[in-house]
Amino acid sequence: MSHQSNLIADNIEEYLHEHENKDLLRFITCGSVDDGKSTLIGRMLHDSKMIFEDQLAAITQASKTSGTTGDTVDLALLVDGLQSEREQGITIDVAYRFFSTDKRKFIIADTPGHEQYTRNMATGASTASLAIILIDARYGVQTQTRRHSFIADLLGIQHLVIAVNKMDLVDFSEQRFNEIVDEYRAFADNLQAPDIRFLPMSALNGDNVVNRSEQTPWYFAGGYQGQTLIELLESVEITRDQNLSDLRLPVQYVNRPNLDFRGYCGTLSAGVLRPGQAVKALPSGKTSTVARVVTYDGDLAAAYPGQAITVTLEDEIDISRGDWLVAADCELPLSNTFKADIVWMHEEVLTPGRLYDFKLATRDLSGQVSAIDYQIDVNTLEKHTTHSLGLNAIARCDVELTAAIPVDDYRTSPGTGSFIIIDRLTNVTVGAGMIRGAASAPGTVSNTTDWAAFERDLNALVRKHFPHWEAKDISDLFNR
Repeated sequence: MSHQSNLIADNIEEYLHEHENKDLLRFITCGSVDDGKSTLIGRMLHDSKMIFEDQLAAITQASKTSGTTGDTVDLALLVDGLQSEREQGITIDVAYRFFSTDKRKFIIADTPGHEQYTRNMATGASTASLAIILIDARYGVQTQTRRHSFIADLLGIQHLVIAVNKMDLVDFSEQRFNEIVDEYRAFADNLQAPDIRFLPMSALNGDNVVNRSEQTPWYFAGGYQGQTLIELLESVEITRDQNLSDLRLPVQYVNRPNLDFRGYCGTLSAGVLRPGQAVKALPSGKTSTVARVVTYDGDLAAAYPGQAITVTLEDEIDISRGDWLVAADCELPLSNTFKADIVWMHEEVLTPGRLYDFKLATRDLSGQVSAIDYQIDVNTLEKHTTHSLGLNAIARCDVELTAAIPVDDYRTSPGTGSFIIIDRLTNVTVGAGMIRGAASAPGTVSNTTDWAAFERDLNALVRKHFPHWEAKDISDLFNR
């Protein structure tokens, strides 16, 4: 199979137009160490005719010094480009690759299998619609298999492809494949992903990756009626994954080129936006009507999730960066406290009460993790109490910010229901979170400051530095 089309030779402009309008699928490969993730991507690129001659020559040469497949070209080197990756034969950083077929365009994220690089796996999964979870047919479901499955599910990936790799090492045994399917399904009962599919293959030899294998006739007949991996990727339905009902437009920039134009720029996160539609600005609650939906190529009759647009309104209302435009009848809670699942990504532990910077959609503000409800053991999915979070830990937490924001559930709208945590001193991203709902009543702002303790501390501070002040003076200062 190849991405090449006859239109390339006959009508290049028509081919480019056809290619531009192809559907795009973002997916990741994940799983335990040495399950064959990088080899699988290399095999897909090779068999889809997406490797240039100079690339093939380069990895052929590199295979002699860094390869792990003997005299055969090590296709994993296509994505394992770091010197340390090639020396150790492992994936460390997330590697992205693009390829296409006649039916669809793809962006692949090859993620690490080692536990210490779990944060890199979460980064790759954050923009994916599908996850290919590889399992070594010899070993079955491993700890990292469960870990990566849980993280993919936590990040809202709805399509999981369980690729049972290295089937050539178990003589393409249908019985072994069924054992692994049953083992994974027992674990998957705790996941929320609605679409889970199973596939036997050999990435090294190309069995059932792009081309159908003669070694697995039982997979393409009987109760399986299976597809190759590329056929599955081309046909999986992802358009329904987008939220087209709940309008969400975080304002990134107010465009004011002259006195006659005021537009609100941003990327539409969810919903469909049309001229004439009644909208509401949050957190102010002011309402207006959409006058135009403007883009570089002209006005749109409708905008859809993922499109970068500029919106003009019929009324002059106060909207700035960080505000949201939602449907006029939307009842979205406003709160400065909410529940969230947090993935901690830094060696320095997370301690409740420490002040961090939070970035939610287009808004930046300060806040803290006020409490950790429980930490999740990703191996067993059990919950246990903890007072801090270390590297790669995942926990349900209470987050408290310095200002009220619209609180969106991550599974409803990932673009506005997620955030990152930034260290205020180093400016390093130390965590990522998925909002699971407001912690206080809708429309209210919680206030957890202990004012009695604050007054005691103020009294002590004033008496230390201003001993001549009387109690009445201190009380008056506090009241002011």
